[in-house]
Amino acid sequence: MEKLEQLVDDLHLEDLRNELHPSFFDENDGYDMLIVRLPIINATLEAKSIGFVIADDKSYLYDKTKKLFDETGDKFEGPYKILDKILDKFLKSFTYYQDTVADLEENMYEDKVTDDFMKNWLALKKDIVRIERLLLRSSLTIDELIEFYEHEEAFPINHYIDLHEHMERTMRSAGLQLSKLDYLYSFYTARTNDKMNKMIFILTLLSAVFLPLNLVVGFFGMNTSGLPFAGGSMGTLNAVLLMVSLLLVSSGVLYLWKGKTDKNI
Repeated sequence: MEKLEQLVDDLHLEDLRNELHPSFFDENDGYDMLIVRLPIINATLEAKSIGFVIADDKSYLYDKTKKLFDETGDKFEGPYKILDKILDKFLKSFTYYQDTVADLEENMYEDKVTDDFMKNWLALKKDIVRIERLLLRSSLTIDELIEFYEHEEAFPINHYIDLHEHMERTMRSAGLQLSKLDYLYSFYTARTNDKMNKMIFILTLLSAVFLPLNLVVGFFGMNTSGLPFAGGSMGTLNAVLLMVSLLLVSSGVLYLWKGKTDKNI
């Protein structure tokens, strides 16, 4: 392995050691370098960069923990089996996001939206966008590898096409989930706006009903002489009757106006 480490360029070694390196394929004299960064779902969504050096007859996986190369066996089958195993595990885990979006959608239709809707929506949106971005770059990298090696007789092109198809299919599924989330956000916003409009409408009606009463109270509350009903013993009763009359009249006008508006709608 020391001979291999001497063969690999120092800059490429830095790339292989980089935990955050994006997917990348590079052709060189004597060896080729392949780095595939794939999403991994454990307790949370993570991303792992898997680096390979493909030599003339063998391929090697770079172990970031041990900081050395492990032989994978066959030149092409070795990287394929490692990537396929990681991708298969991710595909099974991705159903969590599909089910969560479906539950969010079902709750929206059944009007069971909870207060933490936006928090859940944002977390799903962030993770799925990241998954889509990672798979897009990985898919393009595998496509470059296929194009470069497709004319070699020993290259198992169907295996790598299958790998590429899995990435593309999951990426399309991620795009579908994002479309659903965008629709749910629009629906949630429209629902929230509708509730707000109803509250504003009710407050407007209440203001219209009590505005004449406030006017009467303010008028009779003025500290001036010559106010109506101020001289007799029935002044308070007359003022109350006046306010009740105004309340009934304003309520009736609003009721007729609302009925006319509903008919026009």
